Amino acid sequence: MKLKTLLLIVVVAMAFAGCKYDWIVPEEIPVIDPDDPSQTVSFSEDILPIFTSGNNCTACHSGNQMPDLRAENAYTSLNSTRYIDKTTPENSRIYNVPRPDGSHYKKLTAAQAALLLAWIQKGAENN
Repeated sequence: MKLKTLLLIVVVAMAFAGCKYDWIVPEEIPVIDPDDPSQTVSFSEDILPIFTSGNNCTACHSGNQMPDLRAENAYTSLNSTRYIDKTTPENSRIYNVPRPDGSHYKKLTAAQAALLLAWIQKGAENN
């Protein structure tokens, strides 16, 4: 009887020791008011790193596939009505194609998508 009790305690202890909980921390999405001039979104500091680091869009978009998202060509390549729609920023291809819930191979995070949309809403300047 003591052996069964001991065995039961060991099995229960092993079951609880094997549990692992990963807490999901929600992504912090920046809130940027497009009409507030004090809130700036810089192409060189905020937008360009989305394409060139981490997400590494330049693996495909490096001159052979449009738009060319290499640092030296990204702004010129993007600044056309084909990729940026300043009248309806939500319709911009550079925002819609890699959006977090889209089907593109590389996806933006929600925070990256918010920055990109804010940049377009603020006029998509080369700053």
